[in-house]
Amino acid sequence: MFQFGIEHEVAFLNEKDKFVDFSCAKFADFNQIIEQLPTYPNDYLQLHMGDAGIRKKRWYIEGFERFADSGKIVDCLPKGIEIRTTINSTISSTIKELTESFCLLSKVAAQYGFSPVLISFNPYKTAFEPEPPLNDYEMQLIQQTYPEEQTASIYMVTYGPDLNLSMAGLSNESLIDIGKKLTYYSPYIVPFSYSSPFYQGNLWEGLSVRTFVRTGRRAASIVFVEKREKLLGGTPSLTKVARLPAEVGRIEFKAFDSCDDFSIYAGLLALLKGLVLDESLPGRATRPDPKKHQLSAQQGFDNQDIYAIASQVLQAAEHALGEDPDVNLLAPLKVILEKRETKAHQLIRDFQKLGSIEQVLKNTYSAFV
Repeated sequence: MFQFGIEHEVAFLNEKDKFVDFSCAKFADFNQIIEQLPTYPNDYLQLHMGDAGIRKKRWYIEGFERFADSGKIVDCLPKGIEIRTTINSTISSTIKELTESFCLLSKVAAQYGFSPVLISFNPYKTAFEPEPPLNDYEMQLIQQTYPEEQTASIYMVTYGPDLNLSMAGLSNESLIDIGKKLTYYSPYIVPFSYSSPFYQGNLWEGLSVRTFVRTGRRAASIVFVEKREKLLGGTPSLTKVARLPAEVGRIEFKAFDSCDDFSIYAGLLALLKGLVLDESLPGRATRPDPKKHQLSAQQGFDNQDIYAIASQVLQAAEHALGEDPDVNLLAPLKVILEKRETKAHQLIRDFQKLGSIEQVLKNTYSAFV
């Protein structure tokens, strides 16, 4: 039995069609949206709420939390709003919940002049530096976290999904082995999602700035274990201790770019499910390979090795799924691979035609208009 979930980060344009990030938005700008969205009382059993009071709903402000020396939270510099689904027993119900939550968020955000746009790397800012600098309490707090969580300069300029799944009955060793498999094959499957061809206000020389910048410093996949003694060493972390009972055994894939066509997410979840079931692929890695990811980020499926191994992985997943109806969800991925055409290619063409990043972004999420 499988279970699934998605965490999807949403960026926005404001009423002046200006891209909104930590340099121009305040916590209150997004919090007025969150306050109008519903609360589901039993979500705390499945969704990590945190201690700061920001993650109380399926929607929350994604940003950098600031603390006073006393330990009291005093601000949160926002980069966007994250949507979390609850734990679902099917991929289709996961996508349905995500779609409903996204549509509700879009409707409420529009009341305050915000419109959602697809982006996986900030098109103008290349890094984030806390201002004022971190105080002693904040420095101590960061040093107590997992090493990759200390890379705020990266995660505050990147946007991407976490695709979560679990399978009943897997041993701790099997879970970690799957995490290693997903980490190894990450550079070959992430091009299915590429959507970050902008950098410093112009076109980048590839398809995914996000992949190029984050890989090696942030994890490709994470496995949540029950006990601290089961953790593996290394940076970035392949394993974390579950914060809730519902997190034990979760496999979280974190390397995809964001998608504005949620059928791609369905395909990617089906791909991951197939890779969990697969027993043929031999590759394993504890840490993501930066050079392979950077090559993938620049060339995508135009690189013959990336294309060939992606084809092998997709075929292995399809074979492992067998007669499972979820095998049909792989169809959009087959089209992307056959055409070697990612969302980033479309964004590049639109920019060459329109000459404006904002105009390009306004055309994203077209399926929801």
